[in-house]
Formats: sequence, structure tokens, C-alpha cells
Amino acid sequence: MGQEKSYTVTISAVQCRMARAATGLGVRELAALADLSPNTITRFERGEELKPATLLAIRSSLENAGVDFIPENGGGVGVRLKKDLK
Repeated sequence: MGQEKSYTVTISAVQCRMARAATGLGVRELAALADLSPNTITRFERGEELKPATLLAIRSSLENAGVDFIPENGGGVGVRLKKDLK
């Protein structure tokens, strides 16, 4: 019997800004990819809390654009671009 995988959406405002910078995406472009309003992205990057489903849409869109999210591991959260971008 397999274990259920628990997936917690973790992304910080600073990671979102770093990921947009790394991919060259503006607020409007990310909003379109995530099917959200630009105001939602701006609110998040200012530090407002969003619903988990909204965070998942943002994170998934950035991951699809080639971003890997680095969790807090003693050195702070971060992002990097995936090696095998196609």
C-alpha cells in the first residue's frame, strides 16, 4: 500500500518576486499564466495572505516557466532556474 503524499503550497512574496525576475515575467504576464488578476499578484508580493488555491496557481505557473523553489534549509528560501529548460 502506498503512502499518501501531502503537498503544502509554500511560496513567499520574495520568492515570487525573485522568480519573476529570473524568468523575465512581469506582474501582468504572471497573472495571465496563473489566470489571476494583476492586482492579486501585487497584493501577494506586498505581503498580503492569499488562499492556498491562489498560491498554488502562482507557484505552478512559475514552475511551468522553469523555476525551482528552494525551501528554508538554514540558508533562507530562494529560487533557481531548472537546468533542463526546453
